[in-house]
Amino acid sequence: MAHTASMQHSEIAAIDAGAVLDWYDRHARHLPWRVPPADRARGIKPNPYFVWLSEIMLQQTTIAAVRKYFAAFTTLWPTVEHLAAAPLDDVLVQWAGLGYYARARNLHACAIAVITHHGGVFPTTAAALRDLPGIGDYTSAAIAAICHDEQVAVVDGNVDRVVARYLALPRPVREEKSLIRATVQHAVPERAGDFAQAMMDLGATICAPRRANCLLCPLEHDCLATRAGNPLAFPAPPIKPEKPHRHGHAFVIRHPEGKVFLRQRGPKGMLAKMTETPGSEWMETRPAVAFPFIGDWYEAGEVTHTFTHFHLTLTVWSVTVDNPLDEGWWAQEARLDSEALPSLFRKVLKAGGVQ
Repeated sequence: MAHTASMQHSEIAAIDAGAVLDWYDRHARHLPWRVPPADRARGIKPNPYFVWLSEIMLQQTTIAAVRKYFAAFTTLWPTVEHLAAAPLDDVLVQWAGLGYYARARNLHACAIAVITHHGGVFPTTAAALRDLPGIGDYTSAAIAAICHDEQVAVVDGNVDRVVARYLALPRPVREEKSLIRATVQHAVPERAGDFAQAMMDLGATICAPRRANCLLCPLEHDCLATRAGNPLAFPAPPIKPEKPHRHGHAFVIRHPEGKVFLRQRGPKGMLAKMTETPGSEWMETRPAVAFPFIGDWYEAGEVTHTFTHFHLTLTVWSVTVDNPLDEGWWAQEARLDSEALPSLFRKVLKAGGVQ
């Protein structure tokens, strides 16, 4: 019954793209990768490299966190040619702290593919963009719409929420994906790129997760959640399974001359090719500690970290030695910003006495 009701909602409450664009023309957010609507109207086109880079960075990450990374990347590598020519290790260093590190590896691979197979020019259609590494349905649609006004639905988490409330969908978004996409697709106007960004801005600023400023929304008049009197009740929250917990040990090995021993993680799996301290496997129960070598180890504390699919607790052990070690390198503690250290291992180093 819920799905039937949703289909009726879709037929009744078509999105007024004109109202959305009028609102966007007045209230568009100023973002470093975005061409404002007034400039777009004058024929200034978005930079596909900037749009692609920002969209990859914004996956599972906030705009506030992305701004400094975007500025650093575009300063170091102002074009896709520059990024493709950069060593992967340098890209990983700049990405460190942004999370979801497979994105960085795919980013570099995609830049190389654009140079190798497309002469340094990003494809212009969503279908062609999907063939590039790390570009899926959402990102391909976003680039094609924003850069080339391809009339394709661009649906991120913000848009999901706007449409779910507009249609007063009673089920979790993941169960209504096809209806939401069809509703957006039906509304896409010729100004497809501005419409896509407008819908995202609505969800980020007006129809936000924990508030709905309905009186300021261009869709307020026809919004079924507003008519119901409680827009925050929509969409229904998903049932989230409890995350499992894993445990392990991390070893902070310091040198008397202000250095710390680091190594590179393997080429596959979680945090692949990123920099780490030596450590144990991560297991469901805390494993017995097996130190890398005999020494005056002391327990420095614990760190906790949450990944997408599990929580992790590491017991941190520290020691100071001056003997040579294999399968890694000594890094100056004062220059750790030049290492590709994820947030987890920066926590480990801090717990182990490295500031």
